[in-house]
Amino acid sequence: MSELNQTEQTDEVLYMGIDLGTSRSVVSASNGIEASVLSFVGWPKDFVARRNLGKDILFGDEALEHRLALNLYRPLEGGVLREGTAQDEQAVAALIGHLIELGGGKGRQLRIAVGVPAECLRISKLAIKNAVGAYADKLMVVSEPFSVAYGIGALDNAMIIDIGAGTADFCIMHGAVPEDKDQRSLLSAGDAVDTHLYKLLSERIPEAALTLNMARQFKETYGFVGMTDKLVKVKLPVAGKMVTYNITDEVNRACTHILPPIIETTMDMIGSADPEYQERLRNNILLAGGCSQFRGLADYLTRAMEPFEPCRFSCVPEPLYAGARGALALAQDMPEEYFGKL
Repeated sequence: MSELNQTEQTDEVLYMGIDLGTSRSVVSASNGIEASVLSFVGWPKDFVARRNLGKDILFGDEALEHRLALNLYRPLEGGVLREGTAQDEQAVAALIGHLIELGGGKGRQLRIAVGVPAECLRISKLAIKNAVGAYADKLMVVSEPFSVAYGIGALDNAMIIDIGAGTADFCIMHGAVPEDKDQRSLLSAGDAVDTHLYKLLSERIPEAALTLNMARQFKETYGFVGMTDKLVKVKLPVAGKMVTYNITDEVNRACTHILPPIIETTMDMIGSADPEYQERLRNNILLAGGCSQFRGLADYLTRAMEPFEPCRFSCVPEPLYAGARGALALAQDMPEEYFGKL
């Protein structure tokens, strides 16, 4: 690439959508680059760790793999941006900077839309703006379910349920930017599944060596609800030997554990909507987020709602990138006067 072309590329405005998630964060950029990373940031504990790792900071899977040698941070916990210590704030800023670099944004003029859990939007919006504002020329912060809805064009008579790690976020779309009353959050989601699965397995197989991270991996690989014809078998270390266990029942129970409040909140939000539009909402409920990938989830929820009011649940395509792509579309479409107001 010539020096002139490099300069022209650097000066070009780049639009980015960032889905800042409790468990995984994703970036989608107008240059066509998309990337995801687990929302972990780690700094070497001491000079030995720094020498061994050869890096000053690690992110995502790499940080998790070397967690014993790191001061490890997960900046978003329970769907809320952690604040209080300089290191927490530094971790948030570092994660955002890493996402921007992955998206090819280094040295560019950036206009960024950031999707965050609805609970985080209410509590920590200013802190998020401060963290992202260090990198972006123009910025807006929106809830994740709204960015999902915008990206797939579900802008009217639709309900988005984004079931992530820290929160399950609900958003009713009625043809305009959703207000606070159109959105709700539950603090029991994917992390609660991990914890419950870890508890169930620890009680049933106390002799096995098990960690919460292993339970998370089992959930992400095998998560399902309802009936299944596929047994979930995993190998766990027992006294230094690998032993195979059937954990089908435990995985099902753990994944189903978070669904009753989701069903109740769905009913409540539909019931509080304009009566003339409730039937349309019931037939257009879209599931997003990592837990939407549980096998059988949409069918399970549809059956669970039948005794009350028939509803139709379906999963958004490519849930991993749906939020970031919607945020990118918002950044590209948003009139100038809206940047900084949302």
